[in-house]
Amino acid sequence: MRDRPDDFDEELLRPALRAWGIEATGLDYAPVGFGDFHWTATGEGGRRWFVTVADVRRQTYEGLRLAMETAAALREEAGLAFVLAPLRATDGTTLRRLDGHRYAMSVFPYEEATGGDFGDELSPAERGHVIDLLAELHATPPPLSTPGRPVALTGRAGLEQALGDTTLPWLGGPYSEAAQDLIVQYAGALRRRLAEFDRLAGKPGEPVLTHGEPHPGNLLRDGERRLLIDWDTVGMAVPERDLWLVVRDEEDLARYAKATGRAVDQDLLALYRLRWALDDVAQYVEWFRSPHGRTADAELSWDSLTGTLEELAV
Repeated sequence: MRDRPDDFDEELLRPALRAWGIEATGLDYAPVGFGDFHWTATGEGGRRWFVTVADVRRQTYEGLRLAMETAAALREEAGLAFVLAPLRATDGTTLRRLDGHRYAMSVFPYEEATGGDFGDELSPAERGHVIDLLAELHATPPPLSTPGRPVALTGRAGLEQALGDTTLPWLGGPYSEAAQDLIVQYAGALRRRLAEFDRLAGKPGEPVLTHGEPHPGNLLRDGERRLLIDWDTVGMAVPERDLWLVVRDEEDLARYAKATGRAVDQDLLALYRLRWALDDVAQYVEWFRSPHGRTADAELSWDSLTGTLEELAV
C-alpha cells in the first residue's frame, strides 16, 4: 500500500523480527503493492529483509498461515526455485501475530531484482517465461497445507446488498456518495455480469496447484532468473485461474498445452477474467462504504473502480 496504516505502530516490528534472529538497525516503509503493508528491515552489516504486514480481516489468520506454509514447502520441499517464499522463524513458523488479532507479519529474503506493475504488458518471450513457470507449478503435487480456492465471489453479499438497497446513503468518507452513484449507474451491467458469472461457474474443471495472481506486478526479473512473489493467494483451482492473466494468443495456449498435455478452456479463462473484475468491484464497494480519507490509495481505488465498471459495461 502507498499509505501507511494509521492504527499500526511499526515499532512492533523490531521485537517481532527477533523471532527470525534479526536485530533491525533500520526500518523503512516500502510504498509498494496493494492490500498489504511492507517495510525493508536492515540489520548489522547492511543485510536487508523484506517484511510484509497483512491485515488478517482481509483473509483469516489461519488462511494466510496455510498460504505461507504452502509457499515455504514449495521452495523447501518441492524445490521450485521461482517461489519467493517466506523465511521461517526460529520456531519454524512463517507467520506471526503482531497485535493480538488484526495484523500478522511474514519475513522474506530481500532480492535485488526488477519488479513490474499490474498493468504492464509482457512481451511474447516474457509471457513464455511465465507460462513455463506456471506449467511447472501446476504439475507439482500440492503440499498438505494447500488451501482450496473456490470460485465463488468472496464479496458478493456486500455487492448484492449495495445493488439491492440504493436508498441508504454511504457515509464512509469523501468518495462514498460518488461511489454509490456509480454503482447505481452501472447496476444493470453488474446484474448481467453476475448472471454470466453464475453460468460460467457451473463448468467443471480439474484443480491444480495455482498461484492466483501471476500478473507482472508479482514478477521479479534478475537476468534470466524469474521469481513469483505474493503467495497469499496460492491454492487449488483450475489452471485458468492463473492463465487468464498471462496468455494472449494461440502461441501462448499451445505452449502451455505442450508443456502440460492439458488444453486451455476458453470458458474458464472468461470465468476468471470476470471473477477478477467483479471481485475488485466488491472490494471497492466495501472500501467506499467504510471509513476512508482522501489518500493516494483511495484515489487509486476510485480510478480502478471507474475503469472496471466501464469494462464490465461493454
